[in-house]
Amino acid sequence: MNRGFRTCLFVPLLKDNEIIGVIGLGRKQVQPFTDRQISLFVDFAAQATIALESTRRERQYREAQSELAHANRVETMGQITASIAHEIKQPIATARNNARAALNFLGMHPPDLSEVKEALDCIVADADRAGDIVDRIGSCIKKAPPRKEVVDVNAAILEVTALTRSEAIKTGVTVGTQLAGELPRIQCDRVQLQQVMLNLIVNAIQSMSGVEDGNRELHISTVSIEPEGVCVAVRDTGHGLRPESLPRLFEPFYTTKPDGMGMGLSICRSIIEAHGGRLWATGCEPRGALFRFTIPAD
Repeated sequence: MNRGFRTCLFVPLLKDNEIIGVIGLGRKQVQPFTDRQISLFVDFAAQATIALESTRRERQYREAQSELAHANRVETMGQITASIAHEIKQPIATARNNARAALNFLGMHPPDLSEVKEALDCIVADADRAGDIVDRIGSCIKKAPPRKEVVDVNAAILEVTALTRSEAIKTGVTVGTQLAGELPRIQCDRVQLQQVMLNLIVNAIQSMSGVEDGNRELHISTVSIEPEGVCVAVRDTGHGLRPESLPRLFEPFYTTKPDGMGMGLSICRSIIEAHGGRLWATGCEPRGALFRFTIPAD
């Protein structure tokens, strides 16, 4: 491209002896480049090639990480498919019963219009409830680029616990929450935060499914920490964590489940660390496990 240059120097960008681009240097006067200038420019071209390759690999890594995180969300939701189906069927069945009741009230002589109105109000509420459940499922498994926004951590947690409520009931798990008020503002990706919570809650419920004696209790809490930030804790009364597994718990492909992929906790840690926080686990006495993570405030 001629921009008034009278003298030009072009150096190919080489990767494994393959040209991936060309970098040029131009002068607007006729003046040859010295050997030293050419040598410096060749060195610069080599560094530019390395920088471009690093950027390309970083982009590929981020894309692969996003794909893997999405696959993990879908897999985790798949583990509680039956419970989600039950959660949706419940308001639909209730709406049908209310519709039948409204028809019966209309068939009276004279029709009981006040009861009909009450039944129709219940149908609207049940339809709204079913729609909210579908929306929560969609928000948890949707595939979208990370998006930072101001998030109400307590509300985000309650949405996930609502999705897993039926699974907890089926497994005989009692879920309790202790969510602090007046938490500092947190700016994060809501879907990713809920993915972390979904993984931790499902893992906790599954860890208690084999407990024969004692209560099966899941406790979720939030607290404001110093310096400004939020700490979220998920504690269960399952069989707990073996001391030898603790150092490897968050390693990719390490799992204590017979059919596990070993990616859930690794992805959760990478999500939290990408938000500037920390995720760790400790054993509890006399049994159980405690997972905690922090996210700095906006």
